[in-house]
Amino acid sequence: MNKGVSIALTSIGLAQALKIPIHYVKTKEWKPDLAISSGGMPSSHSAGVASLTTYIALKNGVTSIDFALSLVYGMIVMYDAQGIRRQAGELTLKVNDLDELIDKINEEDPVEFEEKSPDPLKEMLGHQPAEVLGGALLGAFLGFVGYKLTKKR
Repeated sequence: MNKGVSIALTSIGLAQALKIPIHYVKTKEWKPDLAISSGGMPSSHSAGVASLTTYIALKNGVTSIDFALSLVYGMIVMYDAQGIRRQAGELTLKVNDLDELIDKINEEDPVEFEEKSPDPLKEMLGHQPAEVLGGALLGAFLGFVGYKLTKKR
């Protein structure tokens, strides 16, 4: 497999795995399902693109087109992770709160009403800026380590 892809996928997997103990330290709540969820600290999206960009910078140089593509793609991914996706998650929190409020109002309603609603929307979609930065730092470190481990002597 391509070494850059291997390093990026390893970074994503490690970032996802780290979400469980980091969440536990912060909240004392053990949630293994965080390993397969989006959002949280560190951002696996940021870790993946940062590790790939770092690896490419070290292997091909910062003047290569590969580095330029990876850097611009990575910046878009990290901006999206902490911008648009985070805003969608915050909007989802409001929608879920509104659903609970409507349920409370309807409890006093004597008319029978059976609502068939989907599961509550997923609230943890995006990242806080610190989570993106944490993922980027983790990814840059893993990209450096991956380069050193795969470098031909």
